[in-house]
Amino acid sequence: MQFYFFNLTNPLEVINGATPFVEEIGPYTYREYRPRVSVHILENGTKVSALNPKTYVFDPEKSIGDPEVDLIRTVNIPAVTAMEWAQTSPLHLPLQLILLYYREELFMTRTVHELLWGYKDSLLSTIHFFYPEVDSEFGLFNKMNGTDDGEYVFLSGSRNYLNFSRIVEWKGKKSLDWWTTKTCNMINGTDGNSFHPLISKDEKLYVFSSDFCRSLYLTFDSFRSVAGIPAYRFVPPEELFANTSVNPDNAGFCVPAGNCPGTGVLNVSICKQGTPIFLSSPHFYQADKKYINSIRGMNPKKEDHEMFLDVNPLTGVILQAAKRIQINIYIKKMPEFFDTGRIRTLLFPVVYINESVLIDEASASKLKYALFETTLLKNIPFVIMALGIIFGIVFIVLVCRFRGTKDEGREVLINPE
Repeated sequence: MQFYFFNLTNPLEVINGATPFVEEIGPYTYREYRPRVSVHILENGTKVSALNPKTYVFDPEKSIGDPEVDLIRTVNIPAVTAMEWAQTSPLHLPLQLILLYYREELFMTRTVHELLWGYKDSLLSTIHFFYPEVDSEFGLFNKMNGTDDGEYVFLSGSRNYLNFSRIVEWKGKKSLDWWTTKTCNMINGTDGNSFHPLISKDEKLYVFSSDFCRSLYLTFDSFRSVAGIPAYRFVPPEELFANTSVNPDNAGFCVPAGNCPGTGVLNVSICKQGTPIFLSSPHFYQADKKYINSIRGMNPKKEDHEMFLDVNPLTGVILQAAKRIQINIYIKKMPEFFDTGRIRTLLFPVVYINESVLIDEASASKLKYALFETTLLKNIPFVIMALGIIFGIVFIVLVCRFRGTKDEGREVLINPE
């Protein structure tokens, strides 16, 4: 798991209406461990339930610096979130008074470690005193190291191999309740760790991602080879996050209804405790140009910023994958709470995440051997058929020769000179 932060270099100018200039700093790399635990076989082996806790361990050799030392200037997410609560919560008046008392600045400077794993925030601590359900600590991955995202129930595929590892329940629910249409609330596909065998390049691969708070799908892009193993590369199509004029089905992801962002952006504040988080591809890859042009320092590239999945089509085994997400915060003028001056309304990029996996050499060797055996077994009937034809031809030739020799012998015996 790699984290790339965007450090703001001109905060005073931004307050006065200038375009933000950000510098990408990273990667800060963490090894991710995600075992399946609490596995239970259900309904005569047709379903399986499991938890998938994730643990992150810092890898200094693959990182640019020390996360506990390196500082990042970014938007003050706790303050912006509290402002959103003050505008939408039934308890907006007390929250407004707290914000007026603190008069937080719009931008803050914190270490990488604090931004990721959490720190005690003075504003949130005060809000927590009055509203204990509000956490006094803030971090993009606060309390997410060593924890799971809820219980999953999968189909085992025993009745239909196409349903192998397909999710039927998450957190005890068969569908979501965040979005405004039944289709958008559906939990489709697997969790992205495995897929059914015999994958066709003409099908869509569905994945449910709790990070995105929705189901996604990927379509065939190209033929690949990973560690000498044939693979199909699947990527999210452009219409997946297109605006409603291009993809009307995405209207269900507009919350509140009719309030739709531009292409390439997903508003997930409804499932992130009201924090104004908008997700996109890194550097707003495949997003509306207005987002790219509103931030200096954006440089979207397909090879660096596209999400992809390389899967062996025969077995459904993932050979290589990269889930790439950018976390952006929606900011606007808030004169009642901040000295925001003439700041523009925009999506401010905070960090982008590259969660990648590559099959190891030992597993690749085992898979190649299994594929060789499978190919050999698959071709045995054709080999036997070919050998049968060859032996048949040889047999006919020998019989003909034998008969010819025998007939010549008879002629000699019948007509001696």
